[in-house]
Amino acid sequence: FNYKRFWFIFVYGNLLCLHFIKLIETRRSIRSYKKEPVSEKDLNKILEAGTYAPTGGGRQSPTIVAVTSPKYREKITELNEKVRKTSNDPYYEAPIVILVLADGNASNFAEDGSCVLMNMMLAAHSLGLGTVWVAKEREIFDSEEGKELLKEWNLPTTLRGVGAIALGYANEEPKEAAPRKKDYIVRV
Repeated sequence: FNYKRFWFIFVYGNLLCLHFIKLIETRRSIRSYKKEPVSEKDLNKILEAGTYAPTGGGRQSPTIVAVTSPKYREKITELNEKVRKTSNDPYYEAPIVILVLADGNASNFAEDGSCVLMNMMLAAHSLGLGTVWVAKEREIFDSEEGKELLKEWNLPTTLRGVGAIALGYANEEPKEAAPRKKDYIVRV
């Protein structure tokens, strides 16, 4: 039995666990972004983290769409504003929008896509980037205009929107977490 190796694994494993818990506890929604572009290396790490999210039956029903071109960034903003009936950027002027769509025929498509979004948000936070979950993608991609966009991207029109994240460098200090409600956890 190698005690040195055991202690290294024990200590390193516990440090990783503590770091991961702290990562979860400190992630906050960011609603103001710098114009500074996100590096391709960081974007790829974040996107790949999404692909390791758990999915129902391991079927991997989600599709991740990284919107980096100004043309599509403007189009997706326009469609979201239309659904929300507002005229402000729902993605808070973040340089990148990541859409998560999933096969609408999959019984767990919303749950699968939600896990993908969370994995990417935690990965972004670990790299010093900010995110915020943005809703209304279901309504966008259930609409005729959304279906046309899917066709333009050569994606199946059976995909349904789950959500999106705005991604970039924070241009604001994250707020403190609200106190957790008393009855959040119930043990029976």
